[in-house]
Amino acid sequence: MNCGVSSGALARLRDSWTLGKDSWVPTGQIPPTHLLEPVGVWKQQHQQQQINGMLDEAGKNGLAGKLSQGARYRGPGSVMGPKHEECALHAEKYNTRTLPRVSHLTASAQGGGRSYEKLIFPSTEQSTYQAAELPLQSPSGIRMIFFRYQTFRFIWLAKPAGRYLHKDHQLWSPLTLADFEAINRCEKSLPKNFNFAGDVLDQWSQKEKTGERPANPALWWVNGKGDEVKWSFEELSSLSRKAANVLTNPCGLKRGDRVAVILPRIPEWWLINVACMRTGLVFMPGTTQLRAKDILYRLQASKAKCIVASEEVVPAVESIISECPDLKSKLLVSPHSQSGWLSFQELFQSASAEHNCVETGSQEPMAIYFTSGTTGSPKMAQHSQSSLGIGYTLCGRYWLDLKSSDIMWNMSDTGWIKAAIGSVFSTWLQGACVFVHRMAQFDTDTFLDTLTTYPITTLCSAPTVYRMLVQKDLKRYKFKKLRHCLTGGEPLNPEVLEQWKAQTGLELYEGYGQTEVGIICANQKGQEIKPGSMGKGVLPYDVQIIDENGNILPPGKEGEIALRLKSTRPFCFFSEYVDNPEKTAATMRGDFYTTGDRGVMDSDGYFWFVGRADDVIISSGYRIGPFEVESALIEHPAVVESAVVSSPDPVRGEVVKAFVVLSAPFKSSNPEKLILELQDHVKKSTAPYKYPRKVEFVPELPKTITGKIKRNVLRDHEWGRT
Repeated sequence: MNCGVSSGALARLRDSWTLGKDSWVPTGQIPPTHLLEPVGVWKQQHQQQQINGMLDEAGKNGLAGKLSQGARYRGPGSVMGPKHEECALHAEKYNTRTLPRVSHLTASAQGGGRSYEKLIFPSTEQSTYQAAELPLQSPSGIRMIFFRYQTFRFIWLAKPAGRYLHKDHQLWSPLTLADFEAINRCEKSLPKNFNFAGDVLDQWSQKEKTGERPANPALWWVNGKGDEVKWSFEELSSLSRKAANVLTNPCGLKRGDRVAVILPRIPEWWLINVACMRTGLVFMPGTTQLRAKDILYRLQASKAKCIVASEEVVPAVESIISECPDLKSKLLVSPHSQSGWLSFQELFQSASAEHNCVETGSQEPMAIYFTSGTTGSPKMAQHSQSSLGIGYTLCGRYWLDLKSSDIMWNMSDTGWIKAAIGSVFSTWLQGACVFVHRMAQFDTDTFLDTLTTYPITTLCSAPTVYRMLVQKDLKRYKFKKLRHCLTGGEPLNPEVLEQWKAQTGLELYEGYGQTEVGIICANQKGQEIKPGSMGKGVLPYDVQIIDENGNILPPGKEGEIALRLKSTRPFCFFSEYVDNPEKTAATMRGDFYTTGDRGVMDSDGYFWFVGRADDVIISSGYRIGPFEVESALIEHPAVVESAVVSSPDPVRGEVVKAFVVLSAPFKSSNPEKLILELQDHVKKSTAPYKYPRKVEFVPELPKTITGKIKRNVLRDHEWGRT
């Protein structure tokens, strides 16, 4: 049958979108011949309507405005229905940006007891929509339904928000929050493809456009100096597309490339983060406290193609750039220009807002986090699109207790995975607002003033912050909307929990997790809080205490905190330590993933943290590997060797302590001056948060018969366990 449409156009019909009763339906589910013949039983099951009714339905299913008059058709009343011979489509009545990547449309009509479809397709050269004239076969002969040409500009943005789960002969629909929760509970399988920007953020954006949700802020940023940024999800989606074009065009990056991002708490950090998702780039965050040596290691180990940095990091990067042959571009986020660096601000202003989100696989790499260990340099823990993008759904609902109307303030540094958990994925999965205060240095007065000024409902910070806050007279402050407080990253002292509740009337809900696997245990709303406990194991994990042979220990027995695995590795796990299969394999002991932390479970299923099984120090929420500090110390001529362990501290929980063996020329030096000199040296050599706040000079270090330093002996001495 000659339909007046090219064979190429018909071939592309498999990519088209057909309007059904309840949602847009991919026509790949309908045999192509049905587009030229009376509509079969499959379509009749979904109740065909008059053409204008179908287009009215479009207004409810993807178009922001009202298509009140349907399409302009001319045809017999018996086909179109009475008073529908002349109807006009007014493109200007809706925002065409809400038609995401539609390559073809069809309209449907009934006549002579049969249902028909009508092909409408775009003129791609002009980025406009036109109509084709199709003869449709009916029992009484061929009737011609003419669509009077109507062209309008189409703003090409992104694919439809969401991948699709429902198959066979059901209407396909975007992934929902309920789907993500079911996946976390192992009640549904992981979709083949997933992209957080396209499948979550763009869905919230779409709901704002259609009025299904108010345009509440997705990101609310302040700097304490009167500057403020508020972006709705729609604005975040649009702006992140511009940022995506900066990364792919001027920076020359392509899907799978790794991007080191060293930025403070500024809105561009969130834009770059989402832009990397849209383009399939691997995001590698780092704290601005990193020094040249730290940055060099990260760039070389990851073979990063690009670094995105703020101006305070530029000197360190410039000092080591000649040793990074894989680095192709440097992007500066600053109002000032820098020779040899691309300016994000300038490129962003001129960048297009039209960008097609990459259809990433669920298990495709999304981010790499550098995590400290006891020996060697930090490991590169790689996470997938789904482990971060879907894996924190239950965390957001049950531990963070978030609703779409909440405003979440998470104090984590942008270099750590806690920023991803609380300031990106958990919060935005629930459609809630991420609140950010620039606050380069923590200040209790600024912190408390912020809680009294802004309607923050949910707060998450390290126990160190709460230890500082309870020293204040908190009853003098009236928090505007605060209702839920969380903590994690290091053990919480029971005394702090009790003081916080006594002064504010609010509970502190502690959580425990790791960069590699996310939240493992938590005190959740509705559960009894046992002071000093990390709470119970959370879904989807089966948390146990095991011995060195992988045997489960009974309640009350100390052992290693571990996760019992089923036949397959949970999707919310990290994928691997990049280029380090031995370390990846070492996390497994039989059927268990071992955390490296020791703990106890009581008879009620609550877990209690005892300490690290290795020598990693957790101070103020920062993980510090002793090897990194020892390596910095040994560079100083006064140091022959050193051993670094944790030492108790009333404010920070624990701090870095260095036991140092001095070289002969320095043994007679003034101890106080030499300690300050060594501390200053470490601050300059590596990230300042790693410097030893305590230093003790010793004649020798305890060692094994093979010459290995027995850090456990020194650590036990510090903690009074000898």
